[in-house]
Amino acid sequence: MSPYEVTRSALIPAPAEAVFPLVNSFHEWTRWSPWEAVDPTMDRSYSGNDAGVGARYAWSGNRKAGSGNMEIVESDFPRSISVRLEFTKPFKAVNPTTFTFTPSDGGTQVTWRMTGENKGLAKVFALFMNMDKMVGSDFERGLASLSSAAKANKA
Repeated sequence: MSPYEVTRSALIPAPAEAVFPLVNSFHEWTRWSPWEAVDPTMDRSYSGNDAGVGARYAWSGNRKAGSGNMEIVESDFPRSISVRLEFTKPFKAVNPTTFTFTPSDGGTQVTWRMTGENKGLAKVFALFMNMDKMVGSDFERGLASLSSAAKANKA
């Protein structure tokens, strides 16, 4: 197995209390997730709670979007959120994902971290493609969009 971690952080010019709900509800992710535009016809479903622990989201899309599901497994307002992210296509994988919200001068430092292990075909793929390079730019775009969504909420 080949473990990896992808982490990105950004200062969002809003208090944690304003940013946290945008991540704590999968219904809000359509406003900022970098993967929402990958497949405009992607099937989405929500189940469980509307927000917080027990909120669930599943998707199935084209080859680029793949398919999988997410569940919020920890929610500590306004400090952190843990998500169980499971991909079913193109590769099967479970990637624990966390968001932390730290008050800072000028807003909130948001850190998005995903960990995982490359196994089987994914391990071979990882020899040629670095997960940090492959996903890191998506995290950066997502954090920029999260910042825009938080600013829009303040307006």
